[in-house]
Amino acid sequence: MEIAGKVFVVTGGGNGIGRAVVLDLLARGAGVAAVDVSEAALAETAALAGNAGLFSTHVVDLADRDAVEALPEAVIAAHGQVDGVLNVAGIIQRFVPVNDLSYEEVEKVMAVNYWGVVHMCKAFLPHLLERPAACIVNVGSMGGLSPVPGQSVYGASKAAVKLFTEGLYAELLDTPVAVTVVFPGAIATNISANSGVGAKRDPEAGDTKMRTTTAQEAARQIIAAVEKGSYRATIGSDARMIDLLSRLMPRRTTEMITKKMGAMLESMAPAKV
Repeated sequence: MEIAGKVFVVTGGGNGIGRAVVLDLLARGAGVAAVDVSEAALAETAALAGNAGLFSTHVVDLADRDAVEALPEAVIAAHGQVDGVLNVAGIIQRFVPVNDLSYEEVEKVMAVNYWGVVHMCKAFLPHLLERPAACIVNVGSMGGLSPVPGQSVYGASKAAVKLFTEGLYAELLDTPVAVTVVFPGAIATNISANSGVGAKRDPEAGDTKMRTTTAQEAARQIIAAVEKGSYRATIGSDARMIDLLSRLMPRRTTEMITKKMGAMLESMAPAKV
């Protein structure tokens, strides 16, 4: 699918990978509707975008189904069409075991990461099916391939995105809509702060010495997947390694990650009094 002249909706467009995707698409001649829950974050993205192409911002809580269902009309009013939806937005949980999470925290992660993707796909799919060529790109995580202790709910939400996206791919094979699932590894973003969990460091990055992929490079690879109509994209050597090992030896991979992340889980746990 060509990028120039097409119109894409990008969730999480106010920061991190989503912002990088927005800016890269604009630079390639696409129209972009950036979606985020934060009006201030979208304003920063707009300032960075300048006058680079047709650009609109939309403040929407992806967990709010009614708000998402109203979004296609707003995007089409601003751009005249919609050719692709890139679901990049996501949040993590507090870096604690499931036993220490409230139901409200669990529900929030699932509402944004899983239901947000479902809401967006359901709202926009009828419009995408009318285009001669269109795409849906859903961003999962390497945490949805193998469990990370302290991020079990986050991983579950991303595993749900994986299978939901693969199901969409199967259902849309004979349509103009290409469907891609993306598995980023550790990306240099501030997802902890943006998720409101107050972590001192990003749990997705693991060891602070671990090599991370820049948001700009992740965006480049996501857009390359759109151009190619890829079934999946795995971003970063860490994600590629977990993807392979989780299939070859799932139990040992789980134990390896647990050993590596165990000390970090303890360091980020609340102090006992």
